[in-house]
Amino acid sequence: MVPVIAIDGPSASGKGTVAAAVATRLGWHYLDSGALYRIVGLAAGERGANLDNDLEVSHITLNLNIKFDGDRVLLNGRDVSELIRGEVAGAAASRVGALPGVRQALLELQRGFRSPPGLVADGRDMGSVVFPDARLKIYLTATAEERAERRYKQLITKGTGASMAALLQDIRERDFRDTHRAAAPLLKCPDAVEIDTTGIPVDAVVDRVMQLFQTR
Repeated sequence: MVPVIAIDGPSASGKGTVAAAVATRLGWHYLDSGALYRIVGLAAGERGANLDNDLEVSHITLNLNIKFDGDRVLLNGRDVSELIRGEVAGAAASRVGALPGVRQALLELQRGFRSPPGLVADGRDMGSVVFPDARLKIYLTATAEERAERRYKQLITKGTGASMAALLQDIRERDFRDTHRAAAPLLKCPDAVEIDTTGIPVDAVVDRVMQLFQTR
């Protein structure tokens, strides 16, 4: 079997940055599963769909043409790389990600990223549902305040106005939705190694993941 490193965790815990860096060091493929849900949220929102209607959003999901071209994300041939990183798409992703039909529709697509020499996948259910046989499972976390501050700095860097209070509330609401949804809720797998990234530089977290992988 092609080896997989599954990195899960709540919003803004650093899993995307860490997963991409680990994949680069190993020369492996990288799956940003959150991007898929952001794409679905964006597409459903643009079509005026009810983001809480599983049947409606699942139908839209099954008819999307999604491609990853380096750093570019293409939806039906359109570059949506910047759009899916916005807060609107992020909030929509959290809602559509709670729909069982949407998660099922994206399951095989995600598993299709598993190819030699290996895959580093980040998300909410990579270790629990998508790749339960992953060679290494990591659960990244950080305080809600730390994660809100990270999001704030990202938005300020992009020249987007932001409110720390609003971001913190959004983080907490997403955490609640992600951990309480019926389909594939966010959880720490019993065989996952938890790493609290609060106040820890990205390079140090990446080093820790590499050390854990080498011991496996």
